[in-house]
Amino acid sequence: MTPSSVKFRFPELSTDGKLYPQLKWTEIIYDMGLLSILAVAAGAGASVAVAPVVLGAIGFTSAGIAAGSYAAGMMSTTAIANGGGVAAGSLVAVLQSAGMAGLSGTASAAVASAGATVGGLVALII
Repeated sequence: MTPSSVKFRFPELSTDGKLYPQLKWTEIIYDMGLLSILAVAAGAGASVAVAPVVLGAIGFTSAGIAAGSYAAGMMSTTAIANGGGVAAGSLVAVLQSAGMAGLSGTASAAVASAGATVGGLVALII
């Protein structure tokens, strides 16, 4: 294996669709070429760059939640479900915080990981 190789290891299924410990394991080694590496990097970078734009587009702006937006609908639904308030740590609260203050380091890492995964899968398909 080269430094840019990825190894997938999974058990083979039996004829009845169940997993048994005595079954052999199958390994697939995928050698990542330059296209794959670039796709992973582009997916990570683009997702972090686009996330604030998407948050603003759905209504989570730096000035708060935009009236009449998708975010306002989410906030209304959450408030009704929680008896009149939005709970701290809920999805709406986290997205509102990200929309107002930007993505935290942890959120940036999570978004970059998701984008890199998508980029890698796209490279695997093409």
